[in-house]
Amino acid sequence: MSGFERALVVLAPGPLTTVQDLGRRRHAHLGVGRSGAADRGALRLANRLLANPEDAACLEITLGGLRVRAAGDLLIALTGAPCPATVTDAGGRTRGIGHASVEHLPDGATLRLGVPSRGLRTYLAVRGGIDVPKVLGSRATDLLSGLGPERPAPGSVLPVGPAPAGFPVADLAPVPEPESGVLTLEVIPGPRDDWFGPEALAALCSAPYEVTGQSDRVGMRLRGPHLDRARDGELPSEGMVPGALQVPPTGQPTLFLADHPVTGGYPVIAVVRERDVDRAAQARPGQHIRFRMARDSAIR
Repeated sequence: MSGFERALVVLAPGPLTTVQDLGRRRHAHLGVGRSGAADRGALRLANRLLANPEDAACLEITLGGLRVRAAGDLLIALTGAPCPATVTDAGGRTRGIGHASVEHLPDGATLRLGVPSRGLRTYLAVRGGIDVPKVLGSRATDLLSGLGPERPAPGSVLPVGPAPAGFPVADLAPVPEPESGVLTLEVIPGPRDDWFGPEALAALCSAPYEVTGQSDRVGMRLRGPHLDRARDGELPSEGMVPGALQVPPTGQPTLFLADHPVTGGYPVIAVVRERDVDRAAQARPGQHIRFRMARDSAIR
C-alpha cells in the first residue's frame, strides 16, 4: 500500500527521471535558478490534456525505462519524446497506450516505458498532478543546486493531488514528433559577441554542431566550428538565461538549458530564441544542431 489515496509507486526510474513543473520564478536575485521542465511546451500539453493547471508537476523521463504502479484509479498523458508504452493491469493483461492522448491507468496497473524512437525527454502527467512538497514555490528538481524533491528511486511513492474541477475536452493531441535530423535553431547575437573576432558569428552559423555526450539538464556541450575570441582576460560573472551560448577558452560553445547556473563568467556569443529552447532540449547526443541568425538580427 502507498499510504496515499492516489499515488504512483516507482518500480524502476530509468536512466534519469525527475519531478518537474514550470520552475521557480523571481528568485534569481537570491542565486536560485528557475529550473523546471527542459521542454516546457511538452509539459504544458500533457497538463492541458488532463485539464490540470499548466504548471502542475509531472515526471520528466530521459531516454525512457520508467516503470510505475498505480495506487488508485488514475488518468495519465504522455508527451514529448514518443516511446513504446504499455499498461499491465492487476490481472496480468497488457495493452499498448498512445502518445499525446488521455489514458486510463487502473488501480494496481503497471505502466512501462521503452526507449523513445526520437527525442530525449518524455513527460508523464497525472490528472491532479504530482503532489510532492514545494520548495520556494515549485516542485521542480534542480539538479545543479540540489533544490526540490529527490530523484525518484525504486520504491519511491509520488502522491497525486486532487483532480481539478474541469474535465478533459480532447482525448488526443496531434502534435509533431521531435526532430531526429539536423535541428535548426534561431539565435540573437550577444550580449558579448564583441568579445569575439569578426568572423565568429558567421562561423557559428556556417556548419552544424554535434551534441556531445557531455550534456544534461544544465546544458549541452557542442562540437563544431571553433569560435575565436578577440579579447583576452576574464569577464566578470553576469546573469545567464536558458538558451545562452557560452563559449569557454576551448572555442566550443555550451548551450544552457533548464538547470543552467544563475551567473557565468565566460562570454555569451548569442542566445537561442525562447521558442527554440524546448526543441533543443529534445536533441540527443550525436544529433546535429545548426544555428541561424534571427531575421530581425544583424551580424555585427
